[in-house]
Amino acid sequence: MASGGALIATDARGGQVIGGSRYHGYDAEQNEIEIGWTFLARAYWGGKYNGEMKELMLRHAFTFVDRVIFLIGPENYRSQRAVEKIGATPAGTRIDGYGRERLAFEITAAVFNQRIPSRA
Repeated sequence: MASGGALIATDARGGQVIGGSRYHGYDAEQNEIEIGWTFLARAYWGGKYNGEMKELMLRHAFTFVDRVIFLIGPENYRSQRAVEKIGATPAGTRIDGYGRERLAFEITAAVFNQRIPSRA
């Protein structure tokens, strides 16, 4: 978690890389981390791929933190809707690592665990 390592997404059928995402901005004091910089090849937009990738990342993150933050550009309505679909809610604005104001969305472990039953 602290390294913010990047993850790649592959298509299980052919093994080709279809996108990626990463953790960033771990804050031990706030007990939170960001998930972001998620990209998918256009052919994989609007399907199950983004939700599945976020679910896996959230499940992992919530073994370490209580809250996950998503920073999204104000005009990026597609990403805003995508994080709302997984249970994230608006949480004001924050300045990203490039000094730009972004909309912040958050999801807590409690909300995530109510929406996504454990697959243990």
